[in-house]
Amino acid sequence: MSLACTLNGPLNLSVEHHDTQNPGPGQVRVRLGAGGICGSDLHYYQHGRAGIFAIRAPFVPGHEASGVVDAVGDGVTKVKVGQKVAVNPAHPCGMCPACRAGRSNLCEKMVFLGSAAIFPHIHGFFREHFVMNEAQLTAIDEDVSLGEIACAEPLSVGLHAVRRAGEVLGATVLVTGAGTIGCMSVIAARLAGAGRVIACDPSERAREMALTVGADEALPDASAWRGRVDVALEAAGHPAALAGCLAAVRRGGRVVQVGTLPAEIPFPANDIMSRELDYVGAFRADIEFDWAVQAIRSRRADVRPLISAQLPISQSKAAFDLALDRGRSTKVQLIPG
Repeated sequence: MSLACTLNGPLNLSVEHHDTQNPGPGQVRVRLGAGGICGSDLHYYQHGRAGIFAIRAPFVPGHEASGVVDAVGDGVTKVKVGQKVAVNPAHPCGMCPACRAGRSNLCEKMVFLGSAAIFPHIHGFFREHFVMNEAQLTAIDEDVSLGEIACAEPLSVGLHAVRRAGEVLGATVLVTGAGTIGCMSVIAARLAGAGRVIACDPSERAREMALTVGADEALPDASAWRGRVDVALEAAGHPAALAGCLAAVRRGGRVVQVGTLPAEIPFPANDIMSRELDYVGAFRADIEFDWAVQAIRSRRADVRPLISAQLPISQSKAAFDLALDRGRSTKVQLIPG
């Protein structure tokens, strides 16, 4: 049997025993190393939905994970029992127009673990054991922790956001929101050669974390940079933060929406038109997952400061409640009991 954290609806979380599956041909059974609680997991927990994706049946959340290979099916050659692995939650079809265009994160038939995007929902990683396709695993031999490896998925989101921003070499980049994704975006902007990175967040703890991972400046809001930044990444998921981004970019600048915003918000369309701003979205990640794994295994991206706590799956409710408290945590991870 395998212990699992299950969401049944808003503020309705239970810890249950699931049968431990055996891997089939081309499959691998993984014992959880660490599973990070993401902002979308918290939306599911608080509201029963994350953006347009609503819980319609009980499911196991979690899409940020590392693990240790527990068993392999016939034909598996990429990983071996006992090996640490990074786990990619995305399984695109590879055949739809988006996949063929090299944008598999927009796959029309995406199977993304731990998401309520499709029904029946696909269980995520907040369980002691899970079975994966071999292709979704990357073996890790370096001396990095399972907690660090589990940060590959959120780092890939930051890397994808910066990729959507276009050329940032030497640019002044603003990141609003200094939670996990905001801090990962700071790291990603640094890796891409940004000349200056400014983070904004009303939380003092979050600002300190942004400075720790490489921001040059951390402010409560973006008002001091009005009309002066080249690129702004909205990673807070808050209308005020988006307004700050739109005001901060120079004429001809670009705003990348990474966070999930409320369904309807005021939007300065005429200002975007008259200043010729580019406004683009950044959703999940594509090849950036592989980039993130490489950056973490080499520690060119040091994500260790972001890991606030690791709690066993048996204490899932306490872990989710801690993750909601931004005054005490950045990234909370679940680990086996």
